[in-house]
Amino acid sequence: MSEENDNPLEGLTTIEKSAILLISLGESDAAEILRHLGPKEVQLIGEAMAKLDNVPQSRVEAVVASFMDQVSDQTGIGINNDRYIRAMLNEALGEEKAKTLLDRILMNTNTSGLDTLRWMDPRQVAEIIRYEHPQIQAVVVAFLEPDQAANVLSCFDDKVRLDVLLRVAALERVQPQALQELNDILERQFAGGTAGSQSASLGGVQSAANIMNFVESSMEEEVMGGIKDVDEHLADQISDLMFVFDNLIDVDDRGMQAILREISTDVLVLALKGAETALQEKIFRNMSKRAAELLADDLEAKGPVRISEVEDSQKEVLNVARRLADEGKIMLGGSGEEMI
Repeated sequence: MSEENDNPLEGLTTIEKSAILLISLGESDAAEILRHLGPKEVQLIGEAMAKLDNVPQSRVEAVVASFMDQVSDQTGIGINNDRYIRAMLNEALGEEKAKTLLDRILMNTNTSGLDTLRWMDPRQVAEIIRYEHPQIQAVVVAFLEPDQAANVLSCFDDKVRLDVLLRVAALERVQPQALQELNDILERQFAGGTAGSQSASLGGVQSAANIMNFVESSMEEEVMGGIKDVDEHLADQISDLMFVFDNLIDVDDRGMQAILREISTDVLVLALKGAETALQEKIFRNMSKRAAELLADDLEAKGPVRISEVEDSQKEVLNVARRLADEGKIMLGGSGEEMI
């Protein structure tokens, strides 16, 4: 998009606006805001920060002005929780600057041993739990965000991966004593608070399905095949609860429009290369006539692409859809009344 456009905000997603705003605020204020966001939000904003380059001053001013307009009549800004992804900030801002931000974020906050794992690179988490009992591994995996859990599972061999996922699906509640004991073990390595005295709802078939949504396609087929060999009914339950790219056809028009506002044209073109005609047509219907024509032209002109590129783009679209669903902004169609 041309920088000379009359509207400096045109073409910017909400995440990109957030990234520009945070960078313009400076480290201290950015840290104060980031500590109120969850891992997914920090990951998305971190990725957007890493992609920013030579942002015009007019665009920065427009983003700040837009933000002030939105909050001027509000008494507060809704926030989620205080867990973050350390690796993404390192990638987005560089290790030194990210460390400064993280130190400020963590200052005067209580982070339990289990919460600390959500900050860590999946490979680090895998190494920490590699030699623990499979049931402990399952509790930890169930506690993580689904995308991080999927990456942790990818670090294990086929047999362990299948065993852990089956245990995750079988979990319902974890007794407070067991959770506290696990938390205490982790806090010998990490500073923080306590896990609390309430029993925790972790795992279950929906949790297993959420994790499988983020597993790489080649691994997904293998794991689901293994689950089917052990328990065909469970495999069917997990499959029914998984939300895949083709399921986007069940999203209503308003929800589809919300998703499309967050997706760049380049990602959408790649994602649609592997989509059914009916889904392509639904997406075209939820765009302006001009935008739909341009997208159709880009799709037709796009040459052969690797399947892995298509799958990565589709996962990016699905990540946006799941985030919007988690925020209550859209409803994802699918099995029964389950939401992910």
